Amino acid sequence: MGLFSRKSNDTPSNPAMTELGREFAIARRHHDRKTMRRIGREYDATATSETDAASFQRSQEAYDAVPPIKTPRRNQRRH
Repeated sequence: MGLFSRKSNDTPSNPAMTELGREFAIARRHHDRKTMRRIGREYDATATSETDAASFQRSQEAYDAVPPIKTPRRNQRRH
């Protein structure tokens, strides 16, 4: 198994909520407020149980566990 493998031992109960939580974490990392609000409204409209909320939260935590990639410096001198 790789270091950044998405497979885990516990299977999410709702794959749609898992994907929605992952998209939310990506939007949060990129500071995309518009997408965060859209996903939040969609989550409020579709989440019906505690298992949905757990799937949403678990997928956010899984994405946040992956460290961000450092972007290379572009034509800047180091200080």
